[in-house]
Amino acid sequence: MIECQNIGKTYFSEAGETLALKNASFKINDGEFVAIVGPSGSGKSTLMHILGALDTPTTGKFLLDGKDVSELSDDELAEIRKKKIGFVFQAFNLLKRATVLRNVMLPLVYADVPAAEREILARAALKNTGLSEEHFFHLSNQLSGGQMQRVAIARALVNNPSLILADEPTGNLDTKTGEIVLSTFQKLNREQGHTIILITHEHDVAEHADRIIQIRDGEIVADGNGHVKRTAEVSPSN
Repeated sequence: MIECQNIGKTYFSEAGETLALKNASFKINDGEFVAIVGPSGSGKSTLMHILGALDTPTTGKFLLDGKDVSELSDDELAEIRKKKIGFVFQAFNLLKRATVLRNVMLPLVYADVPAAEREILARAALKNTGLSEEHFFHLSNQLSGGQMQRVAIARALVNNPSLILADEPTGNLDTKTGEIVLSTFQKLNREQGHTIILITHEHDVAEHADRIIQIRDGEIVADGNGHVKRTAEVSPSN
């Protein structure tokens, strides 16, 4: 699915050049659960933007399903983000005064999915995250942090993307709630085969993945298997 070939990224400004990535090379196959871990300023956010087709490398190649992303037009990149990639962010990015269902249906509106199908698909995505149906018509600002992140995951799933890209998804959650969210990613990967890339600065979060790629000072310094934890069974309504 994903192949990075000696990717480099340089940012140019009046103050000079900033080298954010240096010769990053790795592959991620369909169905993998991979964590990219590194401290602040390591280059992981830059790498996330490239993997999410939000930016292109300065040097090297990023291949997504065999296509060189740097050769695609802005419209083609937008189409990839709409159909192939589901994004989950630390800040949830939900519409506060919209119901849970309306938040999850929003990507389907942009994808021109017929109105009659939107609620069916949204309900199915929410059930996949384990959120109780009693919350479907709540406003998003009436939910707990863990519930909001489950809604955000459902929104990322609703278009059935081949890749879920999660940027610090537990960053605004307490430890117990973070475990619930991470167990949701594990379930989506193991039971439904979703490819998941988890971006984090926390090694204990990264260990929930099956493979950990470590980045430091813009370079890949390690790439190997993680130590997957068993997550506790906790009520999905949290």
